[in-house]
Amino acid sequence: MDEIEQAVRAIRDGDLVVYPTETVYGLGADALTPDAIGRVFEAKRRAREKPISLAVPDVESALSYVRPTERERKFMQEFLPGPVTVLCEKRDVVPDVLTAGKSRVGVRIPDHEGALELLEHVAPITSTSANVSGRASVTRVSDLDSEIEDAVAVVIDGGETGGTGSTVVNVERSEIVRRGELADEIEAWLTAETTEE
Repeated sequence: MDEIEQAVRAIRDGDLVVYPTETVYGLGADALTPDAIGRVFEAKRRAREKPISLAVPDVESALSYVRPTERERKFMQEFLPGPVTVLCEKRDVVPDVLTAGKSRVGVRIPDHEGALELLEHVAPITSTSANVSGRASVTRVSDLDSEIEDAVAVVIDGGETGGTGSTVVNVERSEIVRRGELADEIEAWLTAETTEE
């Protein structure tokens, strides 16, 4: 059984996995199961009022979990898959613990073969960096915090990753919440789209 199969099984069992993306390594768990999401917060020592995004394999499957506006859909078609997280209105199936009680959830479709292969088999999974909060994000498996290693069932080694976190965007507000990869292009798109409306 390869790493992907092991990771799929682990996520279905409620466990945590580390998986590669085109930006940094992610910490994955079943994004619809409050207990599994709770384990992600614990492993990262992340404050519960900080939401966690979810990852899916394509825009089509995202529609089961979010209600994107026309503009958000257009944005997703333009920039996903890619190093971008789009904030959309969540559907009821998405637990409040994931979004810290907020009505929006970040949607991520990684542009990475390993991550997409995992997501083809099990989705949505949590999309958050595989590090203890406050410490540096990880671009190599050898740099994982020991606390994260201890908390996960499977580590998928995808070699060295890109290194910059995803850009987080609130398309409806034309706002970049966190700058990362493609931030300048995204800004230009938001400006152009606003001018057109």
